[in-house]
Amino acid sequence: MAMVAAAAASTTCCIRCAASPGLSRSRVRAQATSWAGGAEALVRSGAVKAVRPKDAAEAMGAEGFRLLDVRPEWERARASVRGSAHVPLFVADDDMGPVTLLKKWVHLGYIGLWTGQAFTKMNDHFVDDVASAVAGDGGKDAKLLVACGEGLRSLIAVRMLHDDGYRNLAWLAGGFSKCADGDFAGVEGESKLQYATIGGVSYIFLQILLLLGVVK
Repeated sequence: MAMVAAAAASTTCCIRCAASPGLSRSRVRAQATSWAGGAEALVRSGAVKAVRPKDAAEAMGAEGFRLLDVRPEWERARASVRGSAHVPLFVADDDMGPVTLLKKWVHLGYIGLWTGQAFTKMNDHFVDDVASAVAGDGGKDAKLLVACGEGLRSLIAVRMLHDDGYRNLAWLAGGFSKCADGDFAGVEGESKLQYATIGGVSYIFLQILLLLGVVK
């Protein structure tokens, strides 16, 4: 499926912040593709439904899906959908050991300065946190539309949840970055939902382009 392949190839801002800064771009891309591979098969088979942003309102309304936002807190703070569940797949790495501090320094110059992304690690409690967040929606029978900024982190989350027994899953194809104004009702925050993944110096450039009317 072209949408899945595009998401797996899109490593910017989705998986680079979770990988060791010393990895080459080709290795990061290969790692991301491997992690998303199981979810790709699920989407192709129909076990997980691919939902385009323009169809999300119908999925959340008539079909009864609840939006599960797996972005880190700093992205969600910029823009989020009111009423969505939030469980980050990656969380800030607070380790202050010398090796981690060195990696953080490299990360800041290579990624963080430009994207605003913090140095992260996998949320070891992700599946348990989701169970708590959706306990009132039917537990593992809950209908969840899993979303992130560009679609790759949510693919990884879909695979993890399916492996844990969730069977009513949908994936927001391409992530919030592919949505348009009005695709989601009740958007909160200082940014448009489609721009919330952009940070750092890139965000400053975006604000200039918005002021100049180059982008809307």
